[in-house]
Amino acid sequence: MKTTVNIIGSGFSSLAASCYLAQVGFDVTIFEKNKTIGGRARQLKKEGFTFDIGPTWYWMPDVFERFFSDFGKKPSDYYTLEKLNPAYSVYFGKNDFITIEDTLEKIEKAFEKEEPGSSKKLRKFINEAKSNYNIAIKDLVYNPGVSPLELITPATIKKINQFFSTIKQDVRKTFKNERLIQILEFPVLFLGAKPSDTPSFYSFMNYADFGLGTFHPKKGMYQVILALEKLAKELGVTIKTGANIEKIMVENGEAKGLVSNGETFYSDIVVSGADYHHTESLLEKPFRQYSESYWRKKTFAPSSLLFYVGFDKKLKNVNHHTLFFDVDFDVHAEAIYDNPKWPKNPLFYASFPSMTDDSAAPKGNEAGIFLIPLAPGLEDTNELREKYFEKIITRFEDLTSQNVRDHIIFKESFCINDFIKDYNSYRGNAYGMANTLMQTAFLRPKLKSKKAGNLFFTGQLTVPGPGVPPSLISGKLVADLVIKHHPILV
Repeated sequence: MKTTVNIIGSGFSSLAASCYLAQVGFDVTIFEKNKTIGGRARQLKKEGFTFDIGPTWYWMPDVFERFFSDFGKKPSDYYTLEKLNPAYSVYFGKNDFITIEDTLEKIEKAFEKEEPGSSKKLRKFINEAKSNYNIAIKDLVYNPGVSPLELITPATIKKINQFFSTIKQDVRKTFKNERLIQILEFPVLFLGAKPSDTPSFYSFMNYADFGLGTFHPKKGMYQVILALEKLAKELGVTIKTGANIEKIMVENGEAKGLVSNGETFYSDIVVSGADYHHTESLLEKPFRQYSESYWRKKTFAPSSLLFYVGFDKKLKNVNHHTLFFDVDFDVHAEAIYDNPKWPKNPLFYASFPSMTDDSAAPKGNEAGIFLIPLAPGLEDTNELREKYFEKIITRFEDLTSQNVRDHIIFKESFCINDFIKDYNSYRGNAYGMANTLMQTAFLRPKLKSKKAGNLFFTGQLTVPGPGVPPSLISGKLVADLVIKHHPILV
């Protein structure tokens, strides 16, 4: 009789874990509270438009390749990738933007035009970032965060100073042009913390950006979720949707199954890819590892106010990915991390997948996704959402010199209350727990419960951290731990 595993949630980490566990012979069932799978990476379809609700950036293609190769597959077996050129553009004022193209050589030319002499500095900076990438993404992040010794290797010892300086210090020591500085500080925002709180070692995100480039899966990021679902089902995984979890059962100190919609589902092992804080609320208090005060003291990545907008015309002067840095970054960052409140003048990001992908919108129309980073836990009302849509759409029209307000067919919004309702997200965070120095590797919440036997965790609140590639890796890490602790039962 096979060893059974019940997995909570169907995001990237849960689906990845299910594949690895099923591959070695576990009987795996996924329970997803929503009607469709994907967790934060779900899809919105409306009036012929298709939007990725969550992640829209496909970075670190080698991580996806490594995942599928573990099953004798390739990403191309499931979806088609297109490398974007330009990767993105960054607005600093009216008709004033810098375009980041698809090769480092082209990006160096853009830097040189902006700051003479900066191309050589950039080449040196990216070479160091590549070295960090090879250490981190090909090695360190595949450790389970059990011991601080995982971080100590001959390669990391040589870079020890980079764990005690910050991205902000390194970038500003090398570059003087404020616009270039903002572009170089941008990628670490995916890690959920300010550049001033992010260790220099995380410059590997700059190599992911400039060295590897930005890709788009045809028909959107949801195709990656569908690929994982197909692989999981090929391996024998069962997926239940509309299956809200009400309780994790613990008997004699060991997790024994789940209660979903009033029905009990027994299993030998429980893995949760749901929000870590929420998962522990499904346990009786003696079996919770972390207190409320623990979670309150942690630095969480931002939440977001998102708008999904259908336009009845094609837009101009923007790219598939476009960043709007025309206001003070530090002031907005303070409103997220230091003094949580709605920002007066927010930075924002816009994505127009229909510029690359015809499937995203009807012919002659444009699909637009707008995102404003926010502090988690803020008040979220329809009035505030409307107020901030007006703020960004007014700036958008001015900066890009076009009228778009009169061409909106519809708009849908998604914000803090929705992150809580749809994902049980702690305080409505969008990206999990930030990767600061004191929240890195073994200092993050553990993959294996110390209070309840046979209970494991995966996803962006544990190791390695926030983002899609780390979530895939987290799924592998938790599966490896399960297999390590249950070798005879496989």
